[in-house]
Amino acid sequence: MHAMTPLKVEFCGEWYTVDPDRPFGIGRESDLVIDENPYLHRTFLTLRAEHGLWWLHNVGQLLSATVSDATGGVQAWLAPGARLPIVFQTMHVMFSAGSTTYDFAIHAETDLYATSLTTTEAGTGTTIMPVTLTAGQRLLVLALAEPVLVQHAAGRATVPSSAEAAQRLGWSMTTFNRKLDNVCEKLDRIGVQGLRGGRGKLATNRRTRLVEYAVATRLVSADDLPLLDAANTADDAS
Repeated sequence: MHAMTPLKVEFCGEWYTVDPDRPFGIGRESDLVIDENPYLHRTFLTLRAEHGLWWLHNVGQLLSATVSDATGGVQAWLAPGARLPIVFQTMHVMFSAGSTTYDFAIHAETDLYATSLTTTEAGTGTTIMPVTLTAGQRLLVLALAEPVLVQHAAGRATVPSSAEAAQRLGWSMTTFNRKLDNVCEKLDRIGVQGLRGGRGKLATNRRTRLVEYAVATRLVSADDLPLLDAANTADDAS
């Protein structure tokens, strides 16, 4: 078997080298200490070399992670117990514990799929998105994702509560919740996981999962943030 090259992990401006000879843990008390957040598992994720590939394992019991390539064209939801091969040169990992969303980047020396930005050009030069947001739905997602989008490097951010996001937009809670329901139902219909629970269940998780998906797939970006300040009414199309 060929020798495995080390991985590099980037979090909050610090770089960590992952040795192929031993698993590398990520969590509250691991090789990479993310935070002392009590909602975070002591070890949530591990990176390990197996069968000639690097793998990202979710070894936690409660939390899930959103994993995407550098272009946002590939996105996966890593549930507890699941694992994923590291096949892209750069992979972004986002997850939430309590009301805090974290993200870090994994850098490999090789790119098994030879990805390039041509994946976003799609013949006509336009990106074909699997879902189209109305003006009001885009504002809702932006209000929730704003703390993550304003970051200049991988790290941590707090996703606003529904009340805080509604206030940011000048909307009533009724309007905000209706639009949140509409966005989540729209994404659920195209197969986005983690947005539906039982009645009244996973409300916080739903908001943070929406942020993770929207940022990972470039559904919204920092370039869209000026739309928030331009929003002056509480009754945009839903």
